[in-house]
Amino acid sequence: MDITRLRDETPGCAVVNHLNNAGSSLPTRRTLDATLDHLRLEAEIGGYEAADQAHERIEAFYPSAARLIGARPDEIAFIENATRAWDMAFYSLDFAPGDRILTCRSEYSSNYISYLQVARRTGAEIVPVPDDAQGQIDVQALADRLDKRAKLISISHVPTQGGLVNPAAAVGKVARAAGVPYLLDACQSVGQMPVDVDAIGCDFLSATGRKYLRGPRGTGFLYARRETTARLEPVFLDNHAARWTGASAYEVRDDARRFENWERYYGGILGLAAAMDQATALGLDAIWTRVQALGGALRERLARVPGVMLTDLGAVKCGIVTFALKEGKHEAIRAALRERSINVSISTKFSSRLDMDGRGLEDVIRASVHIYNTEDEFDRFVDALQAARRALA
Repeated sequence: MDITRLRDETPGCAVVNHLNNAGSSLPTRRTLDATLDHLRLEAEIGGYEAADQAHERIEAFYPSAARLIGARPDEIAFIENATRAWDMAFYSLDFAPGDRILTCRSEYSSNYISYLQVARRTGAEIVPVPDDAQGQIDVQALADRLDKRAKLISISHVPTQGGLVNPAAAVGKVARAAGVPYLLDACQSVGQMPVDVDAIGCDFLSATGRKYLRGPRGTGFLYARRETTARLEPVFLDNHAARWTGASAYEVRDDARRFENWERYYGGILGLAAAMDQATALGLDAIWTRVQALGGALRERLARVPGVMLTDLGAVKCGIVTFALKEGKHEAIRAALRERSINVSISTKFSSRLDMDGRGLEDVIRASVHIYNTEDEFDRFVDALQAARRALA
């Protein structure tokens, strides 16, 4: 990769040392132009008229997303964020007393709250599958817990609180063998590593635009395998997802767009399509190679700093690097770094309570890298981290 060119076409690289890509990464000028040009067109000729004029480019979003994850265009729905995409899949499933939802201990809080709500309403049971020795979901333990009561397997590919990459394809193999639907939260994985829904074997996959895809905020998508979608009716319908065919009749769309709603962020659709096309052109294998190398380089630097405890688990680690300081003060450290134009974030136990409580962690500092980051930025980050610790001592 031409890193100088990558940084030159990313305006934010001249302003900040951005190590918060798992929160929201820096977009390129191409993504900015695609989004802002459409917003300007809406201002000049009207929103409906601008959508009509950009119709072919808007429709190109679906094959762009499909190419990215090895799906078919009719299996893609544009959704305003990954959480709502995940919700549209999860809440469209019917649960009954005794049904079991199998998940991982590193599961994200929004997803787990949904499990709790459905369990309370329906009498379904939540089954957290134990971790293996490396901290990822134990695939054999998952297989041992699959029986006729299993209604859904639902895990996060990459948890929000660390660099762990769960073995999504191995989970998919178990799910297919048991005939159990499989929902994968891929909001932290799509864009930083190759993701192929056929190889993984998931029935649903949710993704966001703002993280590793480098798209606009307020954008995301849902993958819904056609064979699964054909027998599901979404929890919400409108006159885009379905047709009103008679005074007391309606027909649901026969593709994944049944999970969409009529009002959408058209500038965001175009911006996300531009971002996805750039990622595809760069090559997800190449992106993944660089992100893993950068993540490893940052961990090596932090491991040499006294009082720093790295907290990433997993046999495979990604570009999310998390650590705790002996003296704590993580929020104050984050604020001090921001004053130096260095962006990191904090993951608290409220974002993944089973995992964090199980490891005795209240919170961790999360520094997440992307292809445009450099090792010089890591050196400046570590120096600033040490200076901030001294100032707060």
